[in-house]
Amino acid sequence: MSDRARIFATRSLAGAPLAGLAHRCDLDVWPARTAPTPEQLASRSRDADGLLCLLTDRIDAALLERCPRLRAVSSVSVGVDHVDLDAATARGIPVGHTPGVLTETTADLAFALLLAAARRVAEGDRFVRAGEWTPDRVWEPDLLLGRDVHGATLGLVGLGAIGQAMARRAQGFGMRVLAWSRTRRDMPGVAFASLDSLLPAADFVSVHVALNADTRGLLGESALARMKPGAVLVNTARGGIVDEDALADALRSGQLGAAGLDVFAREPLDPASPLLRLPNVVLTPHIGSASEATRARMVELAVENLLAALAGNPMPHCANPAVYARPT
Repeated sequence: MSDRARIFATRSLAGAPLAGLAHRCDLDVWPARTAPTPEQLASRSRDADGLLCLLTDRIDAALLERCPRLRAVSSVSVGVDHVDLDAATARGIPVGHTPGVLTETTADLAFALLLAAARRVAEGDRFVRAGEWTPDRVWEPDLLLGRDVHGATLGLVGLGAIGQAMARRAQGFGMRVLAWSRTRRDMPGVAFASLDSLLPAADFVSVHVALNADTRGLLGESALARMKPGAVLVNTARGGIVDEDALADALRSGQLGAAGLDVFAREPLDPASPLLRLPNVVLTPHIGSASEATRARMVELAVENLLAALAGNPMPHCANPAVYARPT
């Protein structure tokens, strides 16, 4: 970069990579804790050469049209469904992302949700905080009875990197592991199964597929009805894969025993969602990658992508590699 490039970062990101970017570029960082509105995003990106964004920032064709100088977009995320890749490719703009970096961390959270839902951890916490654990109720034989995880059957809907990491954790608990994915993958100790046979056999079902046209609503009313009575559903993938209204009905009726959810069809979760009123649901605010080390690595990769593109080199992790096949 002969001249200092102009970069707009849509959020303040702690760590050395962003500080290093500020030394090499003219860096404009959005000052608020909350995300910029679409109009604010367009205004601050208008004269930028590079955009460092998050999955909450909608990067669509209309925004790109308002940013004539823009040469690179780099997202601090694995998924890029918030970016119009076709529009970016048509403009010759590479889009960076951070694949592979959050696999183990997300699997940690998925298994934590599984354990918390199975053993009613959140319910127990509320019970103690509400002052219900009184001397006359110091121990009851049927208080907050949960489900055993050891020796149970885990069904994985998706056996990509995170699904495989989840399988390794389950094997450590002596679980039987079944898996279904759109592309068959073989893994030691994991039995591949059809979705129709996995759902009624699993005590726990954990979702690890990408959200696309084929998987949207994959676990709807009929699929949830085929699950084993009292089973636990965990979703750390994308909210649109599970029909939330049907899930609430299944939890309310007792068809399903519990759920652990980190992702939702609408984020933040609608205050009117029936899931908020169900005691047998553990809810977290899309924190699958929220460990200090993982988030720092995501920022590092995103900055590497941005600097490479602005220097005229291919991004190390490009979500639209077809951009490099365009005629120059």
